[in-house]
Amino acid sequence: MASSSSKDFFQTSGLGGSPVASSGPVSTGDIGTYADTGDLRRRYNFGDRVSELSIAQDPFFRFVSKVGKKPTDDPTFKFTEKRSSFHKRYAYPSAFSNDNATWVENQSSNQTTQYDKYETAGNTVYVKMVADYKNDGNISSIYGNTNTDVLLGDDGTQPKFFLQDQLVKIPFSDSAAGGEKSYAVIKIDQVTYQDESTSPPTAHTHGEAAILKATVVKAKTAGDDYFAGVLGVNTPVGDVTATTSIAGSSNSNGLESSRCYVVGSAHGEGTGYPETWKDQPYSQSYGLTQIFKTSMAMTNTARATVLKYEPNEWARVWKEKLIEHKWDIEQSLLFGSQGTVSDVNYTQGAVDYILNYGNQFSLDTATKTADDFLDDMSNYLDPRYNNGSATMFFVSTPVYNWMHKLGGYFKNNLEISSNFRADFAMTGKKKVMGVDITTFSTPYGDMNVARNIHLDGTEVKMLGINMKYCAYRPLVGNGVNRDTSVYVGVQTLENSGIDRRVDLILTEAGMEWCCPETHAVWK
Repeated sequence: MASSSSKDFFQTSGLGGSPVASSGPVSTGDIGTYADTGDLRRRYNFGDRVSELSIAQDPFFRFVSKVGKKPTDDPTFKFTEKRSSFHKRYAYPSAFSNDNATWVENQSSNQTTQYDKYETAGNTVYVKMVADYKNDGNISSIYGNTNTDVLLGDDGTQPKFFLQDQLVKIPFSDSAAGGEKSYAVIKIDQVTYQDESTSPPTAHTHGEAAILKATVVKAKTAGDDYFAGVLGVNTPVGDVTATTSIAGSSNSNGLESSRCYVVGSAHGEGTGYPETWKDQPYSQSYGLTQIFKTSMAMTNTARATVLKYEPNEWARVWKEKLIEHKWDIEQSLLFGSQGTVSDVNYTQGAVDYILNYGNQFSLDTATKTADDFLDDMSNYLDPRYNNGSATMFFVSTPVYNWMHKLGGYFKNNLEISSNFRADFAMTGKKKVMGVDITTFSTPYGDMNVARNIHLDGTEVKMLGINMKYCAYRPLVGNGVNRDTSVYVGVQTLENSGIDRRVDLILTEAGMEWCCPETHAVWK
């Protein structure tokens, strides 16, 4: 089925005439009135109007074509990603020293001789710091995704944001791999850099590090003689822990508990201006447009025959083929894989992009509880990496039902189940651009959820897509619009000698995907 207000589908948009009247609403059921009229061998641009067809069947295309349409004049389009750097001023100690000569590199046991100096303010200490994200573009490892690991101390990760007079917080624990029990704050006196590296780095002496000479200004608690978190018991340089635990993890042994953050600066009265540092928040990527074609063909005998139930068979074909064309686009925008094979371009779909680069979570409706799901949300909607206000969730039918059961029963029926949470509840339904949206209230804000039947029966249970960081890119340039258009009469009796008529629906467009940390898949 299709929505109303479809009469302008068959307008020529200034091409010199129209096969339909210029105004007045008409449903797609009325297509038969107009589908067999008009000038043959003409091109009629549908543009945005094709998204009005069968909205419930293709919700992702509806959203992305209405909210994120951004024409391109090149079938290989480039774009820039930007990531802020102010919250990424953190690193991990790869070695401790009291004298810049004897370094503690194996942190798997209690190292009181090196850590005791952090128990007295005014002591001078030395610490090697390594990072786990690329300086160019601020590109980090992403939760649950092992395809794009950024190793600790890897090439291009040197923490160059450390400056004299900065304050740095270092977490300590009272046990190996334990969470933070106390912390020390040091004031940087001098920064030098270690540029040695291997690929990948394998030891503390290899890896791009910043060596800090510093003064203890806040002492840790005596006896907390282990560096906190999992990196306190592993060799940090070359470690890939970031692939399983990023900032915001509910796991006390997660990577967050090992991070040493810049926590301000302190300067003496009458001192001069401090040094500064230069970040590079930009990275570049590209996408490809894909050519979609759907033909409508029928003999002239069939076109002239009045049939039962559908008197105008040509009109039925028109309606069905338009919906089929949009269906094909929806499928490619979800499941396509980017590349060029035998001179044919393929655009990248949401699932392929997120599985390769974005956040990954698991979801088994038989065992997943609301508490588990909220842990996922705390990682995915960490405000340092993702603004949830622009995120749409597209879910399979089983997950759609599961989400209603988590909180909806409590709100609507006062029924409490074993996995219920009062702060996870269905709060209502609404239509957004013709799509039925269910809103779920969570501690991390309202979730806007749309059922997408194209996910049914696949390994993908749910997609979280930040609509600010994706775009639908139709090819438009040099006065030629390759957005969805119908080419009427590409074959007729008059131009081919073959007793039939063929019309063609054509779209050339692709998807732009950027900032994978803002997108997620549950499977």
